[in-house]
Amino acid sequence: MRGKRLVWTLACGVLASGMLLAGCGGKSSGGESGGAQASVQPSAQPSAEKAEPFTITLRHTQIKDTQKKRLAMLQDVVKATENEVPGLKIELDGVEDKVNRFEKLRAEMAAGNPPQIFDLFGGTDTRDYVKAGRLLDVTPILEELGLKDKFYSLAEFTVDGKVYGLPMAGYVEGLYYNKKIFADNGVQPPKTWDELLKAAETFKSKGITPFALASKDAWVINMMMNTMWVYTAGPTSVEDIVAGKKKWNDPDMLDAFKKYETLVKKGYFQEGNLALAYAEQQNKFAAGEAAMVFDGSWANTPLTDPEKSKVANDVGFMLFPALGGPGDGYINGGWSNGYGFSVKVKDNPRELAAVKAFIKNMYNEQMQKRQLLEEGMLPALKLSDTSGVKPIIAEILSVSSAAKGTFPAFDSIVPPKVREALERGMQELLGGRTTPEKLLENLQKVQEEANRGSCRSLVGSADAA
Repeated sequence: MRGKRLVWTLACGVLASGMLLAGCGGKSSGGESGGAQASVQPSAQPSAEKAEPFTITLRHTQIKDTQKKRLAMLQDVVKATENEVPGLKIELDGVEDKVNRFEKLRAEMAAGNPPQIFDLFGGTDTRDYVKAGRLLDVTPILEELGLKDKFYSLAEFTVDGKVYGLPMAGYVEGLYYNKKIFADNGVQPPKTWDELLKAAETFKSKGITPFALASKDAWVINMMMNTMWVYTAGPTSVEDIVAGKKKWNDPDMLDAFKKYETLVKKGYFQEGNLALAYAEQQNKFAAGEAAMVFDGSWANTPLTDPEKSKVANDVGFMLFPALGGPGDGYINGGWSNGYGFSVKVKDNPRELAAVKAFIKNMYNEQMQKRQLLEEGMLPALKLSDTSGVKPIIAEILSVSSAAKGTFPAFDSIVPPKVREALERGMQELLGGRTTPEKLLENLQKVQEEANRGSCRSLVGSADAA
């Protein structure tokens, strides 16, 4: 299975470097050794002669208030790259991540005019764009910069042995929980489905929301749902469905969706969640008003920020409780979010030089450690020094390393129309407008259309038009 042991490898690698021995983290001093490619500070060395100005666009998704530190790091990389390439000006184009991935970038790819550098999702997105001839093969650049063997995994950006994108960080998904709420109510972290239901009922009876959830952005719902069906149906269930070996409405899949419906009917999710944007589930948990929230490792920063979170010192992280199926004990994890580059830059030597400089300044030990310390982003590069990490990161990595293995997010595998149908269906399930049986029956029909080849990627459809 693709990526089965990715997070285990990451956790073991960083733990071996002394991560769990570190105390509470502060900001990076900026003095870590990373070799010749480590510095991301703007160079003071002027150009020997004045170069003709040129501009490239860099599409990023660091636009939220909670992402200011990430944006600051990106801006440092931009300054260093501009100073390194004579005449270069990098224009930053910030776009909300879902809008970029599902709307703006796909339209640009269809028209053949994406930015020179852009936020890119691995898996299906990358394969679609490679098939359409839109992505730059960065394999020779990695060889040139000595980065080929520095990444934990490039699997989600690799097509036919060539690399077409570079992940910024790793991730895992699981249950954050409020340790104080659990202790005050005499509840232990649940390890089984029955224990989870009992805990949720205890919290609800005390006026505490069992699960924070904001489902206006439908992808948020499917983080937990993805884990639940993997637990009941197995870690290769999505790959098997796409291959036509399995169906969405098989009994083991239905089992997970019916369990989710139980949580809905019992009122264990945040009230009014269908009208709330993603950040609101983090706000609910950070305010100390919810016992649990299912989220990604990237959420550790807002949940443990003492200036914004009332529960900063009470946050724990655990695997989702076992559901009694073949996927129990696995964790959703990998390296999916990164940067891609327009294939057109290979025909423009100055733009190609800018891309190479960007990669050198972005992907090095110093920048990866800054991300880890300042934002709690699991590194994509193998780090030689991981001292100073926050306790919550150590806990996330400890949980990850104890998992049986990892599985990739379903939306990096299924066609877009299947993802869209599932998102709509889950919102309808939360709103009481459908049943698990009807949802999965419809989803299987959409999947079968895709498997017959009638559902093409947006890029393919546009090129054929």
